[in-house]
Amino acid sequence: MTATPFTATILGSPRIGPNRELKRALEKYWAGSIERAELEAVAATLRRQTAESLAAAGLDSIPVNTFSYYDHVLDTAAMLGALPARVADIADDLDRYFAAARGTDEIAPLEMTKWFDTNYHYIVPELAPGTRFSLNPAKVLAELKEASALDVPARPVVVGPITFLALSKAVDGPSNMIAPIERLDELVAVYAELLQLLADEGVGWVQLDEPVLVTDILDNVAELADRTYATLGRVARRPSLFVATYFGEFTDALPALARTPVEAIGVDLVAGGVSAVAAVPELAGKTLVAGVVDGRNVWRTDLENALAALAKLSGSAGSVAVSTSCSTLHVPYSLDAEDDIDPAVRGWLAFGAEKVTEVVTLARGLRDGRDAIEAEVAASNAAIASRRSDPRLTNKPVRSRISSITASGSQRGPAQARRAAQNERLNLPLLPTTTIGSYPQTPAIRGARAQLRSGKIDRTEYERRMKAEIADVIRLQEELGIDVLVHGEPERNDMVQYFAEQLDGFLATQNGWVQSYGSRCVRPPILFGDVARPKPMTVDWIIYAQSLTDKPVKGMLTGPVTILAWSFVRDDQPLADTAAQVALAIRDETVDLQTAGITIIQVDEPALRELLPLRSKDQDAYLKWAVDAFRLATSGVSDTTQIHTHLCYSEFGEIIGAIADLDADVTSIEAARSHMEVLDDLNAAGFANSVGPGVYDIHSPRVPSTEEIADKLREALRAVPAERLWVNPDCGLKTRQPDEVTASLRNMVAAAHQVRAEIS
Repeated sequence: MTATPFTATILGSPRIGPNRELKRALEKYWAGSIERAELEAVAATLRRQTAESLAAAGLDSIPVNTFSYYDHVLDTAAMLGALPARVADIADDLDRYFAAARGTDEIAPLEMTKWFDTNYHYIVPELAPGTRFSLNPAKVLAELKEASALDVPARPVVVGPITFLALSKAVDGPSNMIAPIERLDELVAVYAELLQLLADEGVGWVQLDEPVLVTDILDNVAELADRTYATLGRVARRPSLFVATYFGEFTDALPALARTPVEAIGVDLVAGGVSAVAAVPELAGKTLVAGVVDGRNVWRTDLENALAALAKLSGSAGSVAVSTSCSTLHVPYSLDAEDDIDPAVRGWLAFGAEKVTEVVTLARGLRDGRDAIEAEVAASNAAIASRRSDPRLTNKPVRSRISSITASGSQRGPAQARRAAQNERLNLPLLPTTTIGSYPQTPAIRGARAQLRSGKIDRTEYERRMKAEIADVIRLQEELGIDVLVHGEPERNDMVQYFAEQLDGFLATQNGWVQSYGSRCVRPPILFGDVARPKPMTVDWIIYAQSLTDKPVKGMLTGPVTILAWSFVRDDQPLADTAAQVALAIRDETVDLQTAGITIIQVDEPALRELLPLRSKDQDAYLKWAVDAFRLATSGVSDTTQIHTHLCYSEFGEIIGAIADLDADVTSIEAARSHMEVLDDLNAAGFANSVGPGVYDIHSPRVPSTEEIADKLREALRAVPAERLWVNPDCGLKTRQPDEVTASLRNMVAAAHQVRAEIS
């Protein structure tokens, strides 16, 4: 069918709610305090508000089916009949969906990992030999019906078949079972059925998201794109096809896709170049959806440059529509909720609502000429000039110190010698037990933080309450028999934001929430200038915690790469330069902790894999500066001080060598959901330092039994000698309930004692 052309759109929207309405409703539903109908009412209101606001802003094609109760990849698995068999007996469809995402007391959840190189986590679909794809279109049809009632120009969005299979995992079969991508023809037949159904509903356009086409995840993306979309393009009764890519630059897959019958192709022109796209002759006759507005960072668009890029592309394609580079899922809703941002910096920013306005403005300029948007271009130019001239963007003493330290080398002594010195100093048992850092953020903790912000209590009272929380956590760990303690981090709102609020060059938002996974939201700080540490950030808290116990308490810091990955970073200098500045601040903190008598310091880098470039040609350079930044941050302490790091919820196979190169004395790493697979990878890379593979999954509310954890330890011991094996959960415990944590840790300690006895 022939669809009405569109000129201004975005690729997707946030769904958690501008005030985190969905988060609160989800958590109440999971706790049993509201019924399904109330949760669904909240969701419907959010969908309606989103569609109406996008239409009112001037978009002439509005994405729908981008809402999700947990994750859009999991939604796609449900739509395709590809939820795991272990949840099949749950009668209620929504509870079955949540069981796949979160697990239950009896059911293990699906794995979770990062969505390409972002801080969003998706649920990894499992495809077993018995998985049979079947179309279950209820969600997409219901959301289309809602949009139709609002009379908005709706365009359903679905994860494309190539990307879905590339991100899936084969399970429950022989070691030589076929890879999920080998089932592409089978899955494409189901997508053809979906297209016919959407055509019957009168849908003009459908968006199929295929970000995998701009990566090296698959070797033959051009052939797969050609095969898939030639087949779908031949479906006799279908909507017009818009294949959207993002997060990277197209190479050989773009002309291959353009040769198929698809009507529109989306390209990320923030991550990729305009010239390469303009040089593809196969785009003639297609609609090119040009992602010139950055959908994943918060900087205002240079309208002058964007308009020039659009003009260049206009001669290369049949028509050009303006869009964001990706879904605005990755940025906060609106600057309107911020009334405390430095006015100068505020003028440099654009959140989700402002990006929609930029898209509409650029579409008008492309249609009517530059003069039609002269005022908007002038304001954009003024903001960009203000940013370039701001003195906070350059700190010469910081840059000089970095040059001096890196010139002299950022190295500690040999790992084996460090281990001997640390063992003598710490005198820990075999299979030492510890936790990753955070403990539950209870209502009392959150309430105290809110009262401090509102002025109901002063800083002295707030610190008194936080110290009481720390004392409780230390007491609990000692009662449980944990060997290396943490202070629980009650004073920290977030593991990145906490540090950003104390470092020059950052600013924090009041309501800049974005979804990380499920109901988990974060407020990424904005890194706008050169970074410096005015004073110690954690030392007093850790000294207090250590004063309460004779057992070692870890100093807890966030690593430079993770601080970058979970912030909105400056785009006016190389990331490597910014990473070195953050690393210098963390280095100074480690030295101060050591001087205060702290013997173990953990510098977490859970996002190390997250920032890995999507193209293999760019990965070595990234890994070099990421490793250099970690070593700069951790090489200021003596060999007797034990450095830990933590990594979680990413596919680590591609960066195993870099993990070894970090040269941390102890590396704790997510392993429970992935069944200890990472240990074989570490061994293959020659990893010889200590490791703590996560023995239970903290993102599920289920409490693992002692025997279940003991089995994981026995499995780990087949790959790691006991003298190098630590026992810990997969991640921090901030999001869990206190009773879950206590029961799980009690079983973890019991399992460690049980396995210690077996190997003694």
